[in-house]
Amino acid sequence: MLEKTLERKVCNYIKDLGGKAFKWVCPGETGVPDRICILPGGRIIFMELKRPGRKDGRSERQKKIFRVLEALNCEVWLINSMEELKERLNKGGDTNDL
Repeated sequence: MLEKTLERKVCNYIKDLGGKAFKWVCPGETGVPDRICILPGGRIIFMELKRPGRKDGRSERQKKIFRVLEALNCEVWLINSMEELKERLNKGGDTNDL
């Protein structure tokens, strides 16, 4: 599966949960995650999507931005598959109410 296919599926799934998955384009700042996902109840997750089968695949700049966001107590996820997304959302316990 291509990364753009995964991204489309993630966006549709977040929408089905009643949320929004905004594309994050940040002029002048490279390495930001692909999507800002806002779920019902105000949960915000920054998501970097990578082609399935890749362990990490992030550039050094992306890793740095992850650390910056995590230091600000943001949820920042690297997602490689729909199964991984669903599993991580279920761990949060919030999706049963969606």
